[in-house]
Parts: sequence; C-alpha cells; structure tokens
Amino acid sequence: MGLDQSVLSGANATFLTELLARYVADPGSVDPGWRAALAELAEEAPQVMAELKGPSWGVAKTKVIGAADPDLPPPTKAKEAKGAAAGVSAEAVRAATLDSIRALMLIRAYRVRGHLQADLDPLHLDPPQAHPELDYRTYGFSEADLDRPIFIDFVLGLETATLRQIVKVLNETYAGSIGVEFMHMQDPDQKSWIQKRIESIKNQTQFTDKGKRAILERLTEAEGFERFLQVKYTGTKRFGLEGGESVVPAIEQILKRAGQLGVREIVIGMAHRGRLNLLANIMHKPYKAIFSEFQGNPANPEDVQGSGDVKYHLGTSSDREFDGNTIHLSLSPNPSHLEVVDPVVLGKVRAKQDQRGDAAREQVMAILLHGDAAFAGQGLVAECFDLSHLHGYRTGGTIHVIVNNQIGFTTSPRFSRSSPYCTDIAKGVQAPIFHVNGDDAEAVVHVARIATEFRQTFKCDVVVDIVCYRRQGHNESDEPGFTQPLMYKKIAAHPTTRAIYAERLVGEGLMTAEEAKAINDAFIARLEGEYQAAQSYKVNKADWLEGKWAGLAQAEGEDEWREEPTAVDLDTLKRVGKGLCAVPEGFDANKKIVRQLEAKRQAIEGGQGIDWATAEALAFGTLLAEGTPVRLSGQDCGRGTFSQRHAVLTDQTDERRHVMLNHLAPDQARFEVIDSPLSEAGVLGFEYGYSSSEPKALVIWEAQFGDFANGAQAIIDQFICSGESKWLRMSGLVMMLPHGMEGQGPEHSSARWERYLQLCAEDNMQVLNCTSPANFFHALRRQVRRNFRKPLVVMTPKSLLRHKLCVSALSEFGPGSRFLRVLPDPAKLAPGPKMRRVVLCAGKVYYDLVEERAKRGLDDVALIRIEQLYPWPKERLIEHLKDYPKAEIVWCQEESANNGPWSFVMPRLDFILEEIGSKQRRPVYVGRKASASPATGLYRTHQEEQARLVEQALAWKLDDIPQPFRRASPLSRLISKGK
Repeated sequence: MGLDQSVLSGANATFLTELLARYVADPGSVDPGWRAALAELAEEAPQVMAELKGPSWGVAKTKVIGAADPDLPPPTKAKEAKGAAAGVSAEAVRAATLDSIRALMLIRAYRVRGHLQADLDPLHLDPPQAHPELDYRTYGFSEADLDRPIFIDFVLGLETATLRQIVKVLNETYAGSIGVEFMHMQDPDQKSWIQKRIESIKNQTQFTDKGKRAILERLTEAEGFERFLQVKYTGTKRFGLEGGESVVPAIEQILKRAGQLGVREIVIGMAHRGRLNLLANIMHKPYKAIFSEFQGNPANPEDVQGSGDVKYHLGTSSDREFDGNTIHLSLSPNPSHLEVVDPVVLGKVRAKQDQRGDAAREQVMAILLHGDAAFAGQGLVAECFDLSHLHGYRTGGTIHVIVNNQIGFTTSPRFSRSSPYCTDIAKGVQAPIFHVNGDDAEAVVHVARIATEFRQTFKCDVVVDIVCYRRQGHNESDEPGFTQPLMYKKIAAHPTTRAIYAERLVGEGLMTAEEAKAINDAFIARLEGEYQAAQSYKVNKADWLEGKWAGLAQAEGEDEWREEPTAVDLDTLKRVGKGLCAVPEGFDANKKIVRQLEAKRQAIEGGQGIDWATAEALAFGTLLAEGTPVRLSGQDCGRGTFSQRHAVLTDQTDERRHVMLNHLAPDQARFEVIDSPLSEAGVLGFEYGYSSSEPKALVIWEAQFGDFANGAQAIIDQFICSGESKWLRMSGLVMMLPHGMEGQGPEHSSARWERYLQLCAEDNMQVLNCTSPANFFHALRRQVRRNFRKPLVVMTPKSLLRHKLCVSALSEFGPGSRFLRVLPDPAKLAPGPKMRRVVLCAGKVYYDLVEERAKRGLDDVALIRIEQLYPWPKERLIEHLKDYPKAEIVWCQEESANNGPWSFVMPRLDFILEEIGSKQRRPVYVGRKASASPATGLYRTHQEEQARLVEQALAWKLDDIPQPFRRASPLSRLISKGK
C-alpha cells in the first residue's frame, strides 16, 4: 500500500502529521523512503494537500493543519497562528488533521484491497475473510469515532462524512457485488477515470423500470433456452450456460452502449460454453435452425458445403439495432482448442478497421469470452495481451468477458492456477478488472457498461470477470458430483439467476409474481412453436462469398492447365525495381545495404542475376503498384532472418525508418512490414484472422526458421488446413518457412513440411518448395490474382538466398512467363531412350545435384524439380516423364526417410509409373535414413550424409541404394488415381 498501517496508530500520529507537513512544504526535506508513499497520499486528496500549504482551509473550516512545534516549516506555523486566531486549539487542529489522513488512507485501502472482501461468489464456497487493511481500527479509529464528522475533501463525492458513512459507502462501492482492481494501473488518467466513474455513483446504476424488465427478459431467454434444450434433447452435448445466464444481458449491454459510442461492427470470439445460447439470444440465429441441427434433419448437400462441424463450434453473423444504431456482429467459428480463436478474432478486427479507415480504432471492436481455467492456463491469452499495444497488431482494446464457473472441467481453481484470480494475467498490460457476482444481474450489466465506456475512451483492454457456476457437468452427459460433490450439492439447492432477479423485482413492486411467470411462459410457448417449425426447416444456401468476398468463387478442384495472369511487363518491372533501390536524399543508410541496393539495381537494369530477395520485392512492388495491399508479419521480417530483405532502412545517424515499398508511386497500395514479438501461435493466428477478413490483400506470416511454426500447430491444424471445409471460411494466408538441411542442427534445418503434406486433402491448401526466384515471384502474385483463396505454405530458402545458381532473368518475370508446377531439366540434355535416370526432387537439394552432375560430367541423368507438391501436379509430371520412357525413376530428398515429402510422393509416384507404362514397380528412394531427430548436430556428419545421398542419386546402381521400405505401400491402393 505504500504506508505501513502501524504508522497510523495513536503513538505515531504526531510523527505522521509532522512528516506530511514537511512533505507538502518541501518534498526534498523528507527521507526518500517516505517520499513515494506520501506522494501517493497527496494524489488521493489534492485539495487537502494544497491547503496544507495555505491558510484558507484552516480558517474556512475552523480546522487547522499543524501544531505548535518549532521544527515545523513556516507555512504550518502560519496555519497554527490562523487556527489560534479562530479559537481552535493546536491539539484539535492535530486531531482533525490526523482524522482526515487516517480516513484517506482507509479509502485508499478499499480502492486497493476492497475486492478481497467483495461478495463475488453466488455459492459462497469460500466466503471472503475480513482483511486488516480494510478495518478502520487499523488506522487508529475506534467505535467511539464512528459518528464523528471528518473532512475528506470531496473524496467519494463527500466533503465531510462520519466514519460510519465513509465505511458504508466504501463497502457499497468496493466490497459489494462488485470488486474492482485498478490501482495497479500506472496511467493516472485511466486510474482517475475509473475511480470517479464508480465512486460518483457508489458503483451502481439506477436502472429504469424498462431497463429492469429488459434484464429479466434476457435472463428469461437465456435460462429458458437451456431448459428447453435439456427437456427436448436430454443428455445431448450442448455445453450450456446454466449458472452463467447473466452473460447474456451483459453482452447485450456492451452492444447497446458500444453502438451509442460509435462502434459499428463487433467480432466475438468464444469457446463452446454458452455458444448456442449466444447464437440464439445475441446473434439471433433462428431457434428453429438450432433445433433442426439437434434433430439432425437431412440437408440438401448442394446447399450445405464442406464437412461441417458440431453445433457448439459454429459461427454466424447478423445485424442488430440498438436505439437506432445498427451494429454488424460476427461470431467466429472455433475449434475445441481453448483460446485458440482469440488471435484470429483480433486479426479480423484489425482487418475490418483497416477496411473502414478506422485509424482511431473506434468503429470495430472485439469481445472475447473466456472460461476461468482457460484464461489462466492457456498461453495464447498472454500472447494476445502482448499484441494489444503493438503498432502492427493493436485493435484499440478488447473487452474480455470471463464466464467464471469456478472450475475447469473437473479441476478446482486451487489446483489449476497459482494466482489468486484467474484474471491476474491481465495486470501485465495494466488492464482494469471488474469482478462481479453473476447472480446480481444489475451489477453485471452495470460493469459491462463501464467496461465498454473505458474501452472506447482509452482504447485499451478491459476485463469483466463474471463469477458464476456451472449447473451441469462439463457437458450434459457428465456427472460433476464425482469430483466436486460439495459444490454440486450447493448448486442443486441454489435458485437460478432469473429466479433471484424476478423475486427482487417483485419485492421492489415493479411486477407481480404472476407477471414474472407470464414472461417465462410466453417465451416457452414461443420455443414450442419454433420446435415444431424445425421439423420442416430448410437450411439456406451458404452466403460466404458476399461483402468483401464478392466476385470470388469456390475453387472447383486443382486445374493443372489453368494459367493465372501473374506476368508483368518489363517497363513496370524496371520502374518498380528502380524504386526498390532508391535511398532518399539526406538519408544516412548503412553502407553495406547501399552496396546491396546498387547490385539489385544493376541486376534489374541488366535483366540478369535476379536473386530471391529481389524477386520477392518485385512481387510485392508490382502488386502494390496494381493496388493490392501487402502485409508481411513475423519475427525480424523487416530485415529478414538472414539479412536478405532489408525492407526497412534505418538511418545510421538518427534511426529514422524508411520503407522503399511505400514510396513506389503516389497511388499505390499500402505495404506493411511488421517485426512481431517472439510469438508464433498468437501472430500466426492474428494473420490468419486478418486474411480471412481481407481477401484483397496479400497477407504473409514468415517464421524466423521453418520449424518455429511448431509452436503454432493448433492454428495450422484447426484453422489454416481445415477452416474452409469445416466452416466455409476461405483464407489466402501465405506461410513462409525457411527450410533446408545445411548443417545447422536439429532445430534450424527442417520446416517439417511432411506435416503440411499430411494435412493436404480436398484441395484445401498449397504446399510449395520453389527453387527459382522467378517461380516464387509468380507464386506470390498468383495468390491474389486467382478468383479464389487458398492458404499457401512455402518452404523458403536459406543458403540459396545467395547461391550463385539460384537466380533468374528479368524475362522470366515478364510477358509470357507464369508459375511452373514442375520445372524440367534446364540442361540441354536430349530426352529419349538413352537417358539412364531421371531424378525427381524438390528444394535446395537440386542445386547440390546440379553441381555434382557437372563435376562428374554426367549427361545421362535428368533432374526434374517438383515445385508444387500439393495440389499434386500429376498430369504435368506425367507429361515430362513420358520423354524418358526407359529411364530409372529416383526420388531424391535431403531430409530423412520419415521426414520430408517421401511418404507423400511415394504412392503418387507409384501411380504415375503405372500410368506411363514403366517397368519399374516403384520409385527408388534416395535420402537420409529414418531418424528421430530432423538433422544431425555435427557439421562434418551433415556433409558426409549430403555427399553420400547426392552420389547415390546420380551414380549408384538402384539395387545398391538402401530403401526405407521393402514392400509396396498400402497407401498406393488407398490414394485413388494419384491425387
């Protein structure tokens, strides 16, 4: 608290008074150890502190601060003289002064600790204990002082109040049904705003009769819907909201108040708990549609695309109107992985803000609903808080609503977190936290309103912790009494939130018990009607290609012969290239980078030797010139992990920043390059969300090293590879994963691209490993020049960034060029029966093979690169292999046999060999043997392994090459027609 409470005892009263008097006269005269604590006290009541420096307060109130002490500074002596003139003794002056100081310290203690005595738990499982810092006796008061007036300088909205009144107001404000944590916040304006907002009204809203009826109606809908489902579909999983029904009027209040404050669109993310209730009662998804899903009514496959998902994962969108303000609502679909939807929602919000030009972050907002155990336990929560104030990711604050069931599946809080509250993680970004008793519906709505106002005022995150309970088990077929018998005995005997509130309104005379029952009966009758209508309910055809997605289409499978317009005329390429290399006048760029830019300029002008980084920049620049925004995000992506990109120049004198790609043309689109925090799941999820709301931009996430994406596996599995199939949600997100076996050890070699290939099915995404800068250029442009969107996963190079052979001519970017799924051998080798062997490969190993073939002078081995592994370019590959009817077919990879593409390509190549009439039953594998670790940590061993596999691919007899599998794979029979 700053001041030790023992100091306030009677024995130390004189000391404290004199110390405070010294401080207000001259802060430097006080010991530094006391200075900070006294400064906090001075901040609490500035008028009292100001009056210590002047005589007006002592005269006007006939109370004088100070006492006859020769050691006190002159201002206090002057006050004493004034007080004496007014007929007030020095002892009375000292007593009045100390009363004010003690009262102010008590008030501050409630602001800091009041939440510890708040009545937050509806079940009273662990009733709050009296806290000594909230006991007036700690401050030197006694029961005899309860009715003595004390001047408190309009703190709590009171100029003078008795101690009894002060304690009453403090308990109502800080220790009632609401507990507020805000004194950890360092921004004085934010802290003062909350303090004034809650103290001016004793932390209560005086609702109108209409408002109270509305709250009861929302509670009736929330409770009635769950009870109806329990009766009609007993035991069916729905992850109901029973026990937390006040969440519904809380969200309703947020929507209403946000609309009044200028919000026009809200994106909501939540887990499965209560999702059906919010779909029905907040999103206004028709009850009959939900009942139809429960009934499993057959749907026309032509109307409902995709694999679908369980009911409590689905999302929807709708428009709601409040007081004439229309708000567009989007509830994001989510998997069961808790909190994984959070960064996705934030990315969606950021994209929508950019689309509206909402730089102030006032028109689009996120609401995230959490469970208490997940909020404390899932690291993605911390990652999202970390993003909240960063310039490339901030969204102007999220309202976090915690449905605090006081349990996580079967685990009690004392076993699931080390912190007192599940919300303590939010203190890391100094977010205010409102704890509220879920059974006090008016208090819940009240704090929801304040939270919304705070977010709109300060554009910061805010947390509403609704302490409630879970009336059923984790799901409706679960038995919670196995693990929490005492808790569930209390729940069984506990009235519902609606019953409690209805009784309260009846007690206030607002309505009769019969009227309250009639509201409930009317709603149940409405649900019965919807239930009957559900029998014949027909699902509307998906409208997922409207709004920003208008003009795009659903891909109809991979067409290998389709050609997207990705080429750019040479004049544009040269003009963009010139801009990429231009350093502004007076900008002190690093001399090494200036030399690199000059080399780029010469390569572009000369039309030869264009490397990977230049090709990438040309892809970005030409898209920007055509009006397509580009957003690149990831760790160190401004410079590039391998110092190859330098998209951002830093002035060596004053550290000004210059982004060349934003200075190509006056009417170009915007280029964003964002060095992300050290987060994978949070940032990748954010960029996925951005891409799913902004189809007209090229959105890229780059890993520092490819295997760093391991930390984001849930985003990859649950959203990127399956989001379109489950939820009909497209994304054109690009993942760039540096990959290559180069002796850097197990953790910086493989991007684990076998995992992405394993996830490939039903034309869900694209997996590439380009070996040509020009092909990479076309792949990036193709991503936003198609009339559909698919995620693109690219294995990007490391050593090839500066490899002398890994370059392209400018003509390969110009008219007549395109993306090539398969690259034939560029050597002038005559195809035909004399060709001994064809080595198929993908990625960096190609250049090792090329160089060794040249060293050996081989002219009977062709090297064919498969640049796009998925969708598998079957027809293109067959076309190339037909030129070599008698050649041996070898697959070469530098990864180990259980990694890399081998398991993916093997059954597909089996089919192709059969298709072209090859006598070879199956391709021969060349590569490292199966290994638990992706790569060796010994550079010498790496070199030996690499040399051996290259030699095997080019020179060894097939029978001498060790094979990882001796028998034909059953996958060959399972994968139809080599798809």
